[in-house]
Amino acid sequence: MKIIGLFCGGYSSEYDISMKSGQLISENFPDEYELLKIIVTENNWYCDFNNSQRIFDMNTGEIDLPQGKTKIDAGLICIHGDPGENGKIQAYLDLKNIPYVNSDFHASSLSFDKYTCNQFLKSHGVSTAKSILLRENQGYNSKHICSELGLPLFVKPTGSGSSYGISKVYEEDQLEKAIKFAFTEGDELVLESFLEGRELTCAVFRANDTIKALPITEIISENDFFDYDAKYNGKSKEETPAKIDEMVANTIKSVSQEIYDLLGLKSIARIDYILVESTPYVIEVNTIPGFSGASIVPQMLNIEGIQLKEFWGMVIRQELNNLPSH
Repeated sequence: MKIIGLFCGGYSSEYDISMKSGQLISENFPDEYELLKIIVTENNWYCDFNNSQRIFDMNTGEIDLPQGKTKIDAGLICIHGDPGENGKIQAYLDLKNIPYVNSDFHASSLSFDKYTCNQFLKSHGVSTAKSILLRENQGYNSKHICSELGLPLFVKPTGSGSSYGISKVYEEDQLEKAIKFAFTEGDELVLESFLEGRELTCAVFRANDTIKALPITEIISENDFFDYDAKYNGKSKEETPAKIDEMVANTIKSVSQEIYDLLGLKSIARIDYILVESTPYVIEVNTIPGFSGASIVPQMLNIEGIQLKEFWGMVIRQELNNLPSH
């Protein structure tokens, strides 16, 4: 039986969400694999085995289990943020010649950087919001920013998921506070023009050598925008499938499949949009979207009639079709 290491936790504000995603995945994993949950913290990496902590040896990729030292056959990373969604664990697994289900280091790193990813997609004809990049300790002119992007505008860390550190700025004198707040989550920010429209998201994955799009979800936030509170504390309504024109839905699915292919993604990815009239504008690409009971992708799979075990079986067969033997 092949052993899959499920990497959960991480170093970012999204630790708890990752743990919830890991729990749902472990409860709905194909029976033909043995799953070992590897908890990643800044102090150490360990395997949660029968309610005991077994150290994960980063030099060998082995876990000291009661039956002896065990090396995983492949990895499945469900860490939202650092060091999973930004590709660092993928790079580590590459160095150790351990295959994994997820998008590789390059695709993950590019997708994780909101500004660079959107500039790349824009160069391929994908519609994105107008934006400005701002690095820590770099001077800025509030008047110029507001003039370029208009008001309201969004201030976001380039490498933070789950809406941490994001502010919507209505007046020029609110900009400095929003920028300081965003820098608590990272040292690079993207400032984006506000798009008036409906928030939609589409998840795509590859199975049987075909990129498949799941039903589109509309996110209707009770708050001013889809912030952390709206996302995880029940302050939003998600409607799947979204009540949108069939032609628009097909366009969003097609654009999502194109983006998945352009970025060279693997496993499941979710692409978020603002629909302005009939044009979808990409907001961000999530290469490790949430997979907890409150997350959107499991809801999409449910509407599509795909069981979670069946889904992970399809993904693993696609991405790990030649797993090494022990």
